[in-house]
Amino acid sequence: QVQLVESGGGLVQAGGSLRLSCAASGRPFRTYTMGWFRQAPGKEREFVAAIALSGGRTVYADSVKGRFTISRDNAKNTVYLQMNSLKPEDTAVYYCAARTTAIATLRPSDYAYWGQGTQVTVSS
Repeated sequence: QVQLVESGGGLVQAGGSLRLSCAASGRPFRTYTMGWFRQAPGKEREFVAAIALSGGRTVYADSVKGRFTISRDNAKNTVYLQMNSLKPEDTAVYYCAARTTAIATLRPSDYAYWGQGTQVTVSS
């Protein structure tokens, strides 16, 4: 079992930055791939970014490429999402997720463990 707790959300103006954190506990952190997803009101949950076990491979949604950076610190059991140049359309609840395989995938159904989410609101 893996427990995930997100933090770092909040209200920011367009063009601003936020850094989300996701602290993991349970089985060894280095054994699972981590992902960030988001869900806006009335929309389906969508992929944002993922990072493989060692942090060597990352994948991003086209909508955030060049603005967001995912990273992980296996010593601290934490994954981060640095979000720069935020836009109003980035407003959503952001979730971190974990899967116990080495491949970073984009489908929410591929991830077995989820945090409770943290709200990010970007004002125009």
